[in-house]
Amino acid sequence: MKNTVTKLLAHAGIVGGVALATPVVALAEESAVGPDILIPKPAELIPALIAFLIILVVMAKLVWPPVLEMMEKRQQKIQDDLDAAERSKVKAAEEAKSYESKILEAHHEADAIVAKAKKEAEEVRSAVLAKAQREAADIIAKAHGAVDSERHKAVIELSSSVVDLSVEIASKIIGNDLSVEEQRRLAEKYLAEVGEPDER
Repeated sequence: MKNTVTKLLAHAGIVGGVALATPVVALAEESAVGPDILIPKPAELIPALIAFLIILVVMAKLVWPPVLEMMEKRQQKIQDDLDAAERSKVKAAEEAKSYESKILEAHHEADAIVAKAKKEAEEVRSAVLAKAQREAADIIAKAHGAVDSERHKAVIELSSSVVDLSVEIASKIIGNDLSVEEQRRLAEKYLAEVGEPDER
């Protein structure tokens, strides 16, 4: 800060020296027109220079230090903001990598869940299919058993009907020479012989 004040004072001294050393071309003329209006008169120059130096010293002592301090604070704040932005950028990049790895892991878990669900569904389908086949086989076996039982029952009923019918026919043809029991035995024997497969 002292260096800045010293530079300002030196600059003001150079400007004042140049102004004092400037040759006054037309002192005799008091004209206020033309280029002469820009050249200060020696009587105005010295008080103006003294006033300028006083203002410069007052500004250097009272105004410039707070201004410079404020500028340094502003520069520091900007630098802190830039550092914070860089840290946030690095943190965001790390979080993005973390999120990407989590997303990849979630995809792998989802694929594993889908594969497991497919496997379980296939196992359930196989179990249901095997159970249905067993139940169908049981139903078919029961149906065959029922058919065999009904056929056997029908054969028995038919045999009984045929025997009764044969006895009745035989009694009409032969007459009453044979008893009912004998006629029944004879008919049953005949049916048994007819029911046996032909052996040749």
